[in-house]
Amino acid sequence: MTRSDLGAYLRARRAQITPGEADLPSVGHRRVPGLRREEVALLAGVSVDYYIRLEQGRERTPSAQVIDALAAALRLDEDGREHLFRLAGLSPRAGTAAVDEHVDPSLLQLMDAWPNNPAIVYNRAYDVLASNAIADALFHDWAHSRNLMHVVFTDPSARAFYRDWHDVARNSVAGFRLGYGKAPHDPRVRQMLTELLDQSPEFAELWAHHDARGKALDRKRFDHRDVGELTLTMQTFDVRSSPGQELVVYHAEPASASSQALALLGSLAATSRQKT
Repeated sequence: MTRSDLGAYLRARRAQITPGEADLPSVGHRRVPGLRREEVALLAGVSVDYYIRLEQGRERTPSAQVIDALAAALRLDEDGREHLFRLAGLSPRAGTAAVDEHVDPSLLQLMDAWPNNPAIVYNRAYDVLASNAIADALFHDWAHSRNLMHVVFTDPSARAFYRDWHDVARNSVAGFRLGYGKAPHDPRVRQMLTELLDQSPEFAELWAHHDARGKALDRKRFDHRDVGELTLTMQTFDVRSSPGQELVVYHAEPASASSQALALLGSLAATSRQKT
């Protein structure tokens, strides 16, 4: 992570805000999408020259007040604001050591107690460190990979499995970038970034957008080869005992077709486990 990352993020963010969204008049021919540099500088209350130096990486010590003003000018949400502060060196980052891959045994017991709720634990590199039986069944026993980014971007069947693949891909990259910003020196995260940039043009294109956003309450639509279509709500939790790990739990609307499909998937998972 370098100061050029700060400049790249600023450029990407201002390109995605229209003058109307920033309550500015849109006059004259605009050669670039989004806001001009001088418009961001005006909104943030800094000089145009100073802002240009930030984008070019020549200004290395922006104050918290300036970064806060830029976050407001660029209409950043809480995740984006946190990411901007981190890029500016004004928020702590994780150390250089890799995230602990050990999952707390009590958490594993809790996950196994949810026979009808797929649950997984993954790290900043999106490696699935733990999963319960129904999650294994949902993700086809991880036949392609136990890394969620690989599943999305390098599995040939991903576009059929995820019914809203483009949304899933965009959100996955945004979450991966947020984790990368927290631990840019994590060797596994850096390895995954290199692999994805090399193997997936779609990932590379989305990575260039500089979206940074964590997971929250969300819905995903799947087309599973054994039980058909499912629409599942997912909840994401930080694993407080192991920073860098996240727990995701899926559930279906009660009495819905997805709930019935999920129950069938749970039965198939239980049967499969009994045979092994």
